[in-house]
Amino acid sequence: MASFLLALNIFLSITASLGNALILVALHKETSLHPPTKLLFRCLAVTDLCVGTIAQPVFAFVRLSSTTNKVSWEVIYYMDRLRIVSAFVLCQVSIFTSSAISVDRLQALLSGLRYRQVVTLLRVRAVLICFWLFGMSCASICFWSLSIASNVAFALIILSLTTSVFSYSKIYWKLRQLQLQLSSDQQLPNRGRQMPLNVARFKKSVSSILWVQMASVTCYIPYIIVQVFLMPYGQTYGLGKYQTIFYLALTLMYLNSSLNPILYCWRIREVRQAAKEAIKQLKCCC
Repeated sequence: MASFLLALNIFLSITASLGNALILVALHKETSLHPPTKLLFRCLAVTDLCVGTIAQPVFAFVRLSSTTNKVSWEVIYYMDRLRIVSAFVLCQVSIFTSSAISVDRLQALLSGLRYRQVVTLLRVRAVLICFWLFGMSCASICFWSLSIASNVAFALIILSLTTSVFSYSKIYWKLRQLQLQLSSDQQLPNRGRQMPLNVARFKKSVSSILWVQMASVTCYIPYIIVQVFLMPYGQTYGLGKYQTIFYLALTLMYLNSSLNPILYCWRIREVRQAAKEAIKQLKCCC
């Protein structure tokens, strides 16, 4: 099982690195997305890229070094600390950003024409800076107490997921109200022509982002379950007989960084088209 997890993390490290690098290039070329929304997707892609280039390679190094005994325990200890810190920061920022994207879609629905005045590039940058500060603060606690840092991270993950569930539930009920209003106003030609297109376009946008959110929830649920059942026994972070279970849950959480680029290209047409153009240009250069 240990060899399988090691090989899987090496493979996922490569896919996450290449996939998110491609998404960043595609987002740079894509111009139709609202700039604050595009910045949120960029932040998510950057965290996923760092998971592939930092967190997972370090994790694989620690696991390989622990089994071969060819590296001093001091090096393994400090590399394991780097693994823990990078996991804390990147996974926290990633789940925060996913929740922020859901709130952004809810705000777009509730604000209407005022959306571009409410959600500005400056405000989104400030929010993302706060996310990184929260992530680094949580990671700094692990140097003092891993159990406290684990509890804080667990609480923040639950809060983020709850925020996302609330946002999408609110969006669902609001869209239902709009559709009911539309059906009652079908005799009004002006409104009858304009609202179906707007509602349909927004529903497609929310559906695409919801796939990304569902992938995050699916990948994070095993980690949450492990934390709930192992924290009372002090068995987190690979200690004790539950080591394999914990590392499997951690690998599934890392898997989210490889899934997101696939979902971007599958569900968001503009990103998919920009990614295809980036690949064509890369082939021409080669």
